[in-house]
Amino acid sequence: MEPVISVEGLTKSYGPARGVFDLSFSVHGGEALGFLGANGAGKTVTMRLLMGFVRAHAGTARIFGLDCFDERPTIQRRVGYLPGELALPSDMTARAFLHMQASLRGLHDLKTMHALIDYFELNPSVRIRELSKGNKQKVGIVNAFMHAPDVLLLDEPTSGLDLLMQRRFADLVQESRSKGAAVLLSSHALGEVERLCDQALFVRQGRQTRFCDPAALDADAIVENLYGPEAARLAWNDFKTRRAS
Repeated sequence: MEPVISVEGLTKSYGPARGVFDLSFSVHGGEALGFLGANGAGKTVTMRLLMGFVRAHAGTARIFGLDCFDERPTIQRRVGYLPGELALPSDMTARAFLHMQASLRGLHDLKTMHALIDYFELNPSVRIRELSKGNKQKVGIVNAFMHAPDVLLLDEPTSGLDLLMQRRFADLVQESRSKGAAVLLSSHALGEVERLCDQALFVRQGRQTRFCDPAALDADAIVENLYGPEAARLAWNDFKTRRAS
């Protein structure tokens, strides 16, 4: 079976250690890949490349065999995208924004949208500028899921959500996977990736450092893969100093 998301040798440079470099991975339908890295590691750049917002300098990024940049209008109709930094129209109500997005997609059946609004206990009558960070995140989640997409690109998806809403979001991801959706979920939180993903791809300064079952790594290995061996050594020395004091 061909992968839904296929990335090979993907490179987009914004200068030394800024961007992504020679990145390769794939995600099949029904699978979820966790994309783990510190802030600035290249997770958001990769999401933007997959959405076709920017063109790669080298390598390929394909969804359903289509080039993510050249075929971006077709791809974007089949993708649910939740950016790490939401840019929502502040003067619109949540309802007006979601209806606008549905119209742009040609989505006429709004039952799923209304069900998601209720599921996340979102008041759609409030203007977006008056919503809390968590409620703005809910608007982004509803927008990403309401058209039952075949692919989900989720960048720090639970940012601002309380524990109950995080659990509901996790259940929603699992339901989407059970229906065949391919999921790429970027996070700096290992626990979230362990709960939601089959495999984890660690990136540091734009380069992949490890591909594995996220539950298979101990704390030292996690720190080393995210921040490098020197950071792991310093963390251990700091722990020993604190324990001795």
